[in-house]
Amino acid sequence: MQVDLEAEGAGLEALPRFQRAAFHERRLKRWGIGLAVLAAVGLVVAFFVELFAPQSLWPALLVNLAAALLVLVAGLQAAGWVSAWRVQALRLPEAAGFLQPMLDEPLPEEGWYERLLDRIGRRCSAWLAQIGAPTLWLGGWALLVLLAVEQAWNLGLPAAALGLAGNVGAVLALLLAFGLLVFERQLNQEHPAEWPEAAALAQLARVTIISLVVAALCLLFSSDTALWPVRLGVLIGALPALVAVELLLRAVLSLFSPRRAQLEPRMLAHSVVADLLRWPPQPLLALQHELHNRFGIDLRQVWAFTYMRRAFLPVLLVVLGVGWLLTGLHEVPLQGRGIYERFGKPVAVFGPGLHAGLPWPLGRVLSVENGVVHELATSVGEAPGVVEPAPAEGPPPLVANRLWDASHVNDKSQVIASGSADQQSFQVVNMDVRFVYRIGLSDRAALAATYNSADIPLLIRSTASRILVHDFASRTLDGLLGEDRTSLAEDIGRAVQADLEKLDSGVEILATVVEAIHPPAGAANAFHGVQAAQIGAQALISRERGAASEQTNQAQLQASVARDQAQATAHEVRATAQAADLRFTAERKAYASAGQAFVLEQYLSQLSQGLRNAKLLVLDHRLGGANAPTLDLRTFTLPTEPSVPGNTAQPGAVH
Repeated sequence: MQVDLEAEGAGLEALPRFQRAAFHERRLKRWGIGLAVLAAVGLVVAFFVELFAPQSLWPALLVNLAAALLVLVAGLQAAGWVSAWRVQALRLPEAAGFLQPMLDEPLPEEGWYERLLDRIGRRCSAWLAQIGAPTLWLGGWALLVLLAVEQAWNLGLPAAALGLAGNVGAVLALLLAFGLLVFERQLNQEHPAEWPEAAALAQLARVTIISLVVAALCLLFSSDTALWPVRLGVLIGALPALVAVELLLRAVLSLFSPRRAQLEPRMLAHSVVADLLRWPPQPLLALQHELHNRFGIDLRQVWAFTYMRRAFLPVLLVVLGVGWLLTGLHEVPLQGRGIYERFGKPVAVFGPGLHAGLPWPLGRVLSVENGVVHELATSVGEAPGVVEPAPAEGPPPLVANRLWDASHVNDKSQVIASGSADQQSFQVVNMDVRFVYRIGLSDRAALAATYNSADIPLLIRSTASRILVHDFASRTLDGLLGEDRTSLAEDIGRAVQADLEKLDSGVEILATVVEAIHPPAGAANAFHGVQAAQIGAQALISRERGAASEQTNQAQLQASVARDQAQATAHEVRATAQAADLRFTAERKAYASAGQAFVLEQYLSQLSQGLRNAKLLVLDHRLGGANAPTLDLRTFTLPTEPSVPGNTAQPGAVH
């Protein structure tokens, strides 16, 4: 019941909760400060333990216990605000009489800047007063609890034995739980008229007590082989987190309720979740009390709810029976098949659609894939990352990197034969071989894949590993990187499919893809160097062979030219000799026939040839008749002759 100061006036001293308000305020402040200090110490210790042992149970456990303590601190502070209001309400008449002379004094004149700041301050104060400090503090505590639990939530922690430290921590947790249990019993003994908020605080105290007791059990039973203490220690944070969510929701909803300074406030830190922590649990009764206290709704007076309570058990049995019968209806999706088992024995293979059978557990349907294609790598890393689709216009993804000097997740090392120096040896290569497979489309293949193989990917991977070891033992690196790579995928696919058919696995290998075959990443540079040296040596040998061939061809060409020239000269000399012989023979025969005439004819022929380009003047004394020819030597230039010492030719002289 709330109290209005204007209506009650000076009769507040007669109310028990106002009489003990000051005592309750001091008590709540002491408990709140002590528990807040413990929570702060727990958070600080958890922070330092997280730095040195991030996979330990201690950080999560300490943070969850600190969150449970902060939930109780939030409740204590919320109850303290109500007690402080009651104390101020008792002192209000005295404070009003003391402040009245100060309010009657005239205020000094202020400038526009001071008035603006005063107006802004008043509006902010009015806004904060409308929201209320209890609401802000409660929302802040709830957010802090949720943040702490979120940071400590880690269900992947490994099991570990805490030893002596765990025993000491369990003893301290039980001691603190015992102290809070005494505090909770005292709160339950309080009369609602003297302290109405005691029941709500007792509920929040149960949250912290349960968290401490469960944490002590986790510390006592921790070992290297037991995982449940670690999981339970992390799940402890769910209880204070639920209470914090409810407190945060109440703080937000309180913003929509009007606040009056003269009306006694209610404690905001009520929790329905904490109220359920009782034995025997009565969630409906708690909801009924909450509706009756908050909204004045009494569900016991509603006839419909009374009838529903009486008919609940028969209706529940009928609903359960119908639901059990409906388990005999099975829906098989379009991309799947179903193997129907009747009393544990497979009797049929259902296709896509709706099928009826016996209800569970008399009959059940096991799901089988129908034409779904999978890709399987022969080797998978310890923690393969999620492959995100790369944009069409962006850079290629990292999984497309096929450089030899980079290690890939799906690479598997394999020993192969070595053909170096005609000696028996081996080499190591990294390869990425993938299989594209599916479960056969026949009913027999579906049954075989379901009942003959517990793990199809593991079966394919183990079979492929054995085939690869046997197949690669007879291959060399040069062959794998060259002509053998084209037939390698077909050979491996046929061998793996043959073994899977022998095992009656029901798996169909659609394709075998050899993504990459290369030396190990650490030896890639050395292999590149060896290849470069081989290529350089082959290039040098080829270059020298070319130079030798060029010199040989040049020598052969020169010898051929010399031989041809010699042969041509010999033919020419012989032909000239033959021509001279023929001419000599002909001239001898002509001389023998013509005699001196032939000699004169030859003389004249030779003379005509010698004088072919000369200017001739023919003189014949028979041309002039009786007169002898006259030659005027003055018109001719004397020929130039070498000067003879002591004898100089004169112009016009005739020799």
